[in-house]
Amino acid sequence: MTSSVLDRFLRYAVIDTQSDPTSKSQPSTEKQKNLGRVLVKELLEIGLSDAHLDEHGYVYATIPANTEKTVPVICFCSHMDTAPDFTGTNVKPQIVRNYQGGDIKLTGDTQQVIRVADHPTLKDQIGNDIITTDGTTLLGADDKAGLAEIMTAAKVLVDNPSIKHGTIKILFTPDEEIGRGVDKVDLKKLGAEFAYTIDGSTAGEIEDETFSADGVEISIQGVAMHPGFAKGKMENAIKIAGEIIAKLPKHIAPETTSGREGFIHPTGVTGSMEKAELGFIIRDFVDEGLAEKEVLLEGIVKEVIAAYPGSSYTFKVKHQYRNMKSVLDRNPEIVEHAIEAIRRAGMNPVRGSIRGGTDGSRLSFMGLPTANIFDGGHAFHSPLEWVSIQDMEKAVATIVETAKIWEERA
Repeated sequence: MTSSVLDRFLRYAVIDTQSDPTSKSQPSTEKQKNLGRVLVKELLEIGLSDAHLDEHGYVYATIPANTEKTVPVICFCSHMDTAPDFTGTNVKPQIVRNYQGGDIKLTGDTQQVIRVADHPTLKDQIGNDIITTDGTTLLGADDKAGLAEIMTAAKVLVDNPSIKHGTIKILFTPDEEIGRGVDKVDLKKLGAEFAYTIDGSTAGEIEDETFSADGVEISIQGVAMHPGFAKGKMENAIKIAGEIIAKLPKHIAPETTSGREGFIHPTGVTGSMEKAELGFIIRDFVDEGLAEKEVLLEGIVKEVIAAYPGSSYTFKVKHQYRNMKSVLDRNPEIVEHAIEAIRRAGMNPVRGSIRGGTDGSRLSFMGLPTANIFDGGHAFHSPLEWVSIQDMEKAVATIVETAKIWEERA
């Protein structure tokens, strides 16, 4: 199994699939389809005759059932794009064989060091083989590890008819990293009842909860005036925006929160003397927490703008996604079967909450309840990203065991 999941991952990692939040097209970058075509070719070679890439950049395939039982149709899903946060061009994966502990200095940019102090899960990797970048790009284990694991598990299931399973659907999505991963997915064509994204981190984790998320756009209309004659008249929109940012509570920020704490996070500011725009993301695990943070933020805007009688503002909230736990709690077997599969694959299952979102958050509310299983990757979206071959193998085993358990318990 080693060569299979490793070979696949190394093949996929070097294909640049970065998504682009500024693009209006779907997929946001045509290059994501380059990987899609590779995956379809390999799925056809495995023997999945319906594998195809559609015009929106989605890959669909089916592993037919090989049991007499009536088993719910389950789907395994991963995304093909890598994050816009750091370059994914010219990825050069490096393998540290038989890791024996200590910091890992990356070869392409020696300023980049994966430190055990910052990545304590490295202590669980003694004797394992760790894949890193050379420090000049991200690795793309988020989520090409997931792709490699699903592909490898599909081959295991097809090559071993003694492993009984129901119909299994495979879905690979574009644009997950920019929040558009399921915008054009055809759930009717997919035909699954329950699903798993393979897009988590540490081996053994199963996640049934995400943030709830909104975006906020604030527009400030100031009073423009020639600076030579501005006394008592000018109201500079850039300065108003700066005051709003300065008043944000420091204890409700990504850099000061963890666990189940939410935050208010400014993501962009542009402006001129006359007009300024501020972009925010708001995150919390409960909808009431989102609403409270939005009220708090608008309160800050009102307080600042009150000192500028000629200026005005607009405050627009955009719904992004909601915590999938409410949907998954109605279908407890999704998580229960995965927990048992993780045990059978030789790990202690850990239930977690995602401080972010996945395709699964939106799929759950679109009618396809979806939990999130680990892919083994760490330090996503950065040049310090890493994954161990052994953890990827554990994910393959977890996928296979999950398929078996759905059939056993049908």
